[in-house]
Amino acid sequence: MLNHTPPNSPLMSQTFYSLVETGYFVARGEGRNGVEDVNMMLIGRQAVGTWVLNYLGSAREVLSELEAARINAALDGLSVIMGGAEELDVDRYFPDVGAPVAGEKP
Repeated sequence: MLNHTPPNSPLMSQTFYSLVETGYFVARGEGRNGVEDVNMMLIGRQAVGTWVLNYLGSAREVLSELEAARINAALDGLSVIMGGAEELDVDRYFPDVGAPVAGEKP
C-alpha cells in the first residue's frame, strides 16, 4: 500500500493526522507526510490518537478511524492514477463509491 502523496500534488494541502501530542492551540499530528504541527483553534483541544482533517495547517474536523481509513485508501488510489496506472481496482481504493448515503432513499 502506498503511504505518501506525490510531491507538488494538489492533495498536499489537505491531509489528515492522528494526533501524537496535544495542546490548546497547536498539536503534533502524524500522517501521510510525517509529523507536523496542526493548528487546533477551529476544533479545540483533542485527545492523543484522535484523527483530524487538516487543511493548510489547520484542523477542520474530527474524523472517525473509519473515515481516516477511507480517506487514506482514496488518496492511495489517486496516487496510483497520478502515477500513470491505466487500470485501478475501484473497490480497493474507493470501497464506498456507489454506496447509499445515510438517510438517502434508494
